[in-house]
Amino acid sequence: MKIKLQIYILGKVMTIEGLLMLLPVLCGLIYGELRNSVIYALFAIGYIAAGLLVSLKKPAKMTIYLKDGCIATALSWIVLSVCGCLPFIVTGEIPSFTNAMFETVSGFTTTGASILTNVEGLSHISLLWRSLTHWIGGMGVLVFLLAVVPMSGGSNMNLMKAESPGPSVGKFVPKVRTTAKALYTIYLALTIIEILVLIISGMPVFDSVCSAFGTAGTGGFGIRNDSFASYSSHIQWIVAVFMILFGINFNFYYLIIARQPGKALKLSEVKVYLAIILISTVTITLNILKVTGGSAEAARHAFFQVATVITTTGFATTDFDTWPTLSKLIMVVLMFIGACAGSTGGGIKVSRFQIRAKMIVREIACYINPRAVKKVQIDGKPIDPDLERSVSVFFFVYLLIFTASAGIVALEGHDLVTTFTSVAATINNIGPGLSMVGPTCNYAFLSGLSKWVLIFDMLAGRLELFPLIIFLNPMTYKGSFKGFFSMKQN
Repeated sequence: MKIKLQIYILGKVMTIEGLLMLLPVLCGLIYGELRNSVIYALFAIGYIAAGLLVSLKKPAKMTIYLKDGCIATALSWIVLSVCGCLPFIVTGEIPSFTNAMFETVSGFTTTGASILTNVEGLSHISLLWRSLTHWIGGMGVLVFLLAVVPMSGGSNMNLMKAESPGPSVGKFVPKVRTTAKALYTIYLALTIIEILVLIISGMPVFDSVCSAFGTAGTGGFGIRNDSFASYSSHIQWIVAVFMILFGINFNFYYLIIARQPGKALKLSEVKVYLAIILISTVTITLNILKVTGGSAEAARHAFFQVATVITTTGFATTDFDTWPTLSKLIMVVLMFIGACAGSTGGGIKVSRFQIRAKMIVREIACYINPRAVKKVQIDGKPIDPDLERSVSVFFFVYLLIFTASAGIVALEGHDLVTTFTSVAATINNIGPGLSMVGPTCNYAFLSGLSKWVLIFDMLAGRLELFPLIIFLNPMTYKGSFKGFFSMKQN
């Protein structure tokens, strides 16, 4: 492990976090929240100074391998979360470290699970910082780092593989750095468009900015206690559409911009993703007609809730925990499916289910005709055996972590639905579950142990499991520090 390079990356990450924290400071000054503005400003300046100091000396070798990329990714997200939660504690708005860490990790991982019982009691500066963590975590701070810091060899791709959601990472263009710039350009453009559309639609500017940050990052932190229930129906439709847009693989947008609509329309994952949304929305609409005020209202609530769950955003317009069993079952299934790979959404990802489904079909075909040689193909291209293996391993590791986490949370003695969906909602980065962690509830009642288990789940889910596992594996660091200290002595 290259410790100097890890420290250098952490310094850059802290600098970026400090600079981004200046935006809430400006917001606090506008709303006259002087005390909190001073606190946030001191933290921002401190992070910038510490980050610049740590990254002052650039390592001679900027090449970073996949193992180092996983460590850098996991460590960066942990440092981001610890630094991000401190202003909540010092301002006294979330005085408990465990609760502040839970809220901040939930923000950066775009989960949206909250321990707050009164969101509207927060200051404007904390509400904006809380929503901004979604936007930072949506595309990933290391992807932003790739766009501005040059590295050598395969370092860029290794960092992107470690942080980007999905079973595989591709390059839009030959240079990964240019790809990172393209990703953030599309991400920023869509965010600005949503802000403007919401403002034009009558939503207050502050609400529009926070809502757009939450939608773009598919995070789901609302600034009202009822999430989106009290906003007008047309605003709910707009936000639902943008949630779906941010859940689409960003390759699709790049191909459209590059004037290759034919290739964009051939992306099977996007087609499957939209088909799942359509089928789920129609089914739930028909199923909840009796418990809503009419077909239009049923369609709106169904569409919004399907969009918010499959994209793992977590906003809500109604308490879907009161829906019929079939509708709730569909919502739970959507929690696991998630959005497209290469999007800001969480979950297992549509492409992984595509690959697994085609692997099952191939196995059945081989039983019928043992001599047949069939390859799994996506979009007309054969899938690499290594990718098939990694998808299979992912499902198994996912199941192990899910089972272990549910077992620990179950020690509290809550009902099965609460236990099951609290883990499902956090490891899939969704936020609301069912029963005691439903859309109108929160996670404040859980014990400290359960909250830390769910913090781990949120990080593991956002980082696609393996970077965090590699980071926590003692074998990863065998001989690393010995070499570092001997180098220091020399």
